[in-house]
Amino acid sequence: MQFPLSLWDISLWLAATAIILLVTSELISPHYGKTNLLIEKKRLRNVALTISILFLITVVIRIYEIIITS
Repeated sequence: MQFPLSLWDISLWLAATAIILLVTSELISPHYGKTNLLIEKKRLRNVALTISILFLITVVIRIYEIIITS
């Protein structure tokens, strides 16, 4: 049985997720609304950067595949 997601699909998902997290980490205030929920901006930014790095790794793999098959 073949995995239903290709590298291209995973790369697109990682890119969209990274953009959403990076924008969110820049726009949110340290306190979400008037609740006592504290959002750790540094941790959110670290997760966004990690996902961005994973996206870049998938891009490198994709470029490598294109070079090898040519």
